[in-house]
Order: sequence, then structure tokens, then C-alpha cells
Amino acid sequence: MIKKNISLTAEGKKELEKELKSLIASRPEIAERIATARAFGDLSENEEYSSARNEQKIAEGRILEIQEILKNAKVIRGGKKDTVALGATVKLDMGGREVEYVLVGPTEANPLEGKISNESPIGKAIVGHKNGDTVEFNGKMVKIVEIR
Repeated sequence: MIKKNISLTAEGKKELEKELKSLIASRPEIAERIATARAFGDLSENEEYSSARNEQKIAEGRILEIQEILKNAKVIRGGKKDTVALGATVKLDMGGREVEYVLVGPTEANPLEGKISNESPIGKAIVGHKNGDTVEFNGKMVKIVEIR
């Protein structure tokens, strides 16, 4: 397996650590649900048992995934504020409509929360550009209004 550095903001790393702690803390509760369901008898038709085992499988998979991410995480620091880079908050004028995004790595991206990946089409279009630059995105011109 090739080790890949994963870029995270300090906030993103804290959120993953919090999720990991919560998942680890849920292990005893899931184990208890499995034990209780197992006591019901025939496991082949025991929906409670199947459900609890599935929940355990999902939780354990996510624990391993988060541990791998954190092991390979590189915390990005806000650099110079004159160029769009990872960790920067960017205000864009998209045809008269202003939007604001935080540029993050793909692991942390969540457009609904205003976090876009540097590997997304808009992220690729704006990264490396300066305040006041205009770039083309999806056939439209997008102006970088502010970088912070």
C-alpha cells in the first residue's frame, strides 16, 4: 500500500479525532446489543442480531479508515493570503453572486458546509491565483474577490 499524505485543516483533524473517540466509545454498547440479540436464539432469522453486527461492521470500518487518515494526515496551515492555496478562505464573484469557500483536501471536502476540495473542478481553477484574478470555470468567468 502506498502511503499518501492527506491534507487536513486543524479543524478537520479535530473533527476526525472527535468522531474516532465517539466510535470507539460506542463499541461496548454495540457489543451489548449483539449479546442481547444473540440471547434471542436462532441467529439466521434474528434481525436484531444482524442489525447490530452490521452496525459493528460499519463502525469498525470507519474506525480503521479514520485511523489511517490521521496516521497520514498533514495539517495544512494558512499560508500567504495573496494566493489561493489549501486552508485559504476565498470569496468568489460567480456572475454577480458572491460565494465563499474554504479550500481543503478531498478528505475534508463538504460543499454543503462551504468546504471545497483543491482537486474539485472549481478548486483546480482557482488554486494558485491571486486576489482580483478572473478564471474560467464551467465556461463562465469567476473573479477572486478576497483571500483570507
